[in-house]
Amino acid sequence: MTEEEALENLIKLSRNLGERANHYVILGEGNTSARMDDKSFWVKASGVSLDGIDSDGFVKVSFEKVLQMLEWENIGDEEIKQGLKEATLSSVGGRHPSVETLLHALLLELENVSYVAHTHPPAVNRILCSKQAQEAIKGRLFPDEIVVCGIAPLYVPYSDPGVPLARAVQKAVLKYQGQYGVRPKVILLENHGLIALGSTSQEAENITAMYVKIAEILWGTFLLGGPNFLSESHANRIYTRPDEKYREGMLKGSGKPGS
Repeated sequence: MTEEEALENLIKLSRNLGERANHYVILGEGNTSARMDDKSFWVKASGVSLDGIDSDGFVKVSFEKVLQMLEWENIGDEEIKQGLKEATLSSVGGRHPSVETLLHALLLELENVSYVAHTHPPAVNRILCSKQAQEAIKGRLFPDEIVVCGIAPLYVPYSDPGVPLARAVQKAVLKYQGQYGVRPKVILLENHGLIALGSTSQEAENITAMYVKIAEILWGTFLLGGPNFLSESHANRIYTRPDEKYREGMLKGSGKPGS
C-alpha cells in the first residue's frame, strides 16, 4: 500500500468515526492515526474535527522522536509541546499534533497495528465514568464481541493525557500480552474513552462500532438484573474456532481469511 492510499484510508476512517449520527465524538474530540512506514506515521492535528476532515487535518511525525519523549524524566507541558514540534515532519498551516500523539506512537508499534482510532462514545463513557466500570466489563456477552474485539478488552485506570497516560497504557499492554499472549484490540480508558487497534482501517472502524454495541447491550442488561456473561470455556471456544477465525479475517477488509 502506498502512503497516499494509507492516508486516504485514514481520512475515510476518520470521517466515518466523526459522522454525527454515530455519536462517537463531538466537536474536536477523538483522534486517529495510521502507520506510514517504520519511521513515520500520520496523526490527527490538535483541535481538528473528525467530521469532514481532509489531508490538511493530519500531521506527519517521527516515531523515533515521539517515542524518545516517553524516556524523558520530569517532562513538563512546555517540553512536550517542543518535543512534538521537533517530531513533526509534515504539517499544513502550522498545525501541530496533540499530546495523545505519544499514545498513538507506542500503539502503532505493536504487532500488526496499522491504524488507531480513539473516540469518546457516550454509550461507552457512561460505563467508563461509573464507579463499577471495571467490574461491569469483566466478561464477554456474545460471540461477535469476541470475533471482532478479541478475547478481552484492556482496561486502564485514569491517567493524565500525554506522557502519564502513554506510560500507563504501555505498562498495561505489556501485562495484557503476558496474560493472553496477544495484543489487545480494544483499550478502555477510565473516565476518558475507547481505543480501537486495527491492522486495517476497516478493522479499526469495525471494532469501534462493535464495542459501542457491546456497551449499549451491557447497559441494558442492568435493567434486568445485570449481565449474563459467557462462561470462560465458551468464550475461549469462540476465540479459537476455525470458522470464527476465518470470519474475523474477512471482516477486517483484508480479503484474507484469518489474517
